[in-house]
Amino acid sequence: MGRLFGTDGIRGVANAEPMTAETALQVGRAVAYVFKRKGHRAKVIIGKDTRISGYMLEEAMSAGVCSMGADAYLVGPLPTPGIAMITQSQRADAGIVISASHNPFQDNGIKIFAGSGFKLPDDREEEIEDLIVNNKLKDYMPAPQDLGKAYRIEDAEGRYIVFLKNTFPKELSLEGMKIVLDCANGATYKVAPHVFWELGADVHSIHVTPNGLNINQNCGSLHTGDLAETVIRERADIGMAFDGDGDRLIAVDEKGNQVTGDQIIALCAGTLHKEGKLKNSVAVTTVMSNSGLGMTFKEWGIKHVRSRVGDRYVLEDMLAEGAVIGGEDSGHIIFLEHHTAGDGIISGLQLIATMLKEGKPLSELAKIVPVNPQVLINIEVKSTPDLSTLPEVQNVIRGVEHELGDSGRVLVRYSGTQQICRIMVEAPTREITESYCRMIADAVKKQIG
Repeated sequence: MGRLFGTDGIRGVANAEPMTAETALQVGRAVAYVFKRKGHRAKVIIGKDTRISGYMLEEAMSAGVCSMGADAYLVGPLPTPGIAMITQSQRADAGIVISASHNPFQDNGIKIFAGSGFKLPDDREEEIEDLIVNNKLKDYMPAPQDLGKAYRIEDAEGRYIVFLKNTFPKELSLEGMKIVLDCANGATYKVAPHVFWELGADVHSIHVTPNGLNINQNCGSLHTGDLAETVIRERADIGMAFDGDGDRLIAVDEKGNQVTGDQIIALCAGTLHKEGKLKNSVAVTTVMSNSGLGMTFKEWGIKHVRSRVGDRYVLEDMLAEGAVIGGEDSGHIIFLEHHTAGDGIISGLQLIATMLKEGKPLSELAKIVPVNPQVLINIEVKSTPDLSTLPEVQNVIRGVEHELGDSGRVLVRYSGTQQICRIMVEAPTREITESYCRMIADAVKKQIG
């Protein structure tokens, strides 16, 4: 077995290495061992999204935890941030999420939270990986009388709903507002409609019938066509699309236009700044964020910090800068005063709070943040050599950068969770952007595709 952890936990095709029942068993054991202390039986929360493979992996994970003398607490299908919240509120030692986020049903993954509700730091992941890859766990198995037990937390959904509602400003109400929710046939399908309905909104939900195979299928934050059509048909004030594990939000305004993660971050940060609540007047996004966002922040007097791609790096920079808001254009947004993790439902609540405070429809607010044409092409690759060692690719990139000058930018990187090279180009017009992006993609495909 090779390296397990990528930039966002363990990820792969279900029932194939590394996403097998055997690996889940070993991860459960390793987590239980790492968080075991003298005289203390470790407590591990286990949750999942709606993928069919979640049943297999959940049972194996629970068995692994119990076999190492810790207790497993199962919450069933619940958004990733909900599992982080339950882990923290239950004072558990760790929380494990079985989910592949926005990926199709055949993929699955494993993410681990510490008892604090934050994702594990690299050194803890490396410790867990070392125990599994080097087959060290066999030396630490407890005696039969010291085995753990498994329990089910029956009211996890209710607890999470209360937590979410408490993040919405008490002085505001959703009464009179019509909202369309696209739950991606994923982990938010029960929780999200309840939250917005209980706060007074007229809620119309779509893609809330998961069958284990339809998670993220032509729906959710990556596919907002159905959401836009429904918003227009229902004459709704806003549409909100979550991804499979509920940590992302992409919005649609009342006219059916998509509002990106960058725009949501800017609107919420701008209102917080006006209220004097944007701590240190700073917001954190990634190098993938649209240059229009940077222009907007500069105009508003907000310090803009760009982190490496990945929510863990956004969070690291947020903590270093003392920021209360940060995220990615994909819609993974962290409101640190409300939660330790990105939460699509919290993001939706904060966006609506911004609309109510500003007294303007989302279409009007979104115009404040210009979005420069940006094209992203993903190329499946056979290997992932250092991009600087690929002369043909570098020559094309340099040529494009020279032509663009200060009017655009290029970013080429490998995915942290898939065998993919991502090419992103920003330029003054859509036509130029697509042309340059395709040139670089063709060069990548020729060399390593």
